[in-house]
Amino acid sequence: MTAKRRRDISPEAFAKLVQQAIADLPPPYAKLMESIAVMVEEEPPQDVLEDLEIGGEDDLLGLYQGQSLAEESFFMAGGTQPAKISIYRGPILRLCDTPEEVVQEVYDTVVHELGHHVGLDDDEMPY
Repeated sequence: MTAKRRRDISPEAFAKLVQQAIADLPPPYAKLMESIAVMVEEEPPQDVLEDLEIGGEDDLLGLYQGQSLAEESFFMAGGTQPAKISIYRGPILRLCDTPEEVVQEVYDTVVHELGHHVGLDDDEMPY
């Protein structure tokens, strides 16, 4: 039996990988994910790439949008949008050569975006 090529991972199967990555987080971090909307999208939107000044769509695997826990305050005005993580299927599949690499990259991307939620900058991330 041959290994399934990474591009053959359906959107549904990819979404399950994201769900599994969240389930595999250590309990304190998994608890933090309960307050974050997680979306799987095929590609990063062009306006997001332009806003972030990212040259190619393959350079953005995920995106955290929202107020980090480090910035939240009891005195914040209400009505702010809930935190949201987008995981981009296309760039991850194009980056990885094997299904195992896809699983690892999805996990690493979820952890990276969760890091932004807790207030870490890109240079402070474990991934």
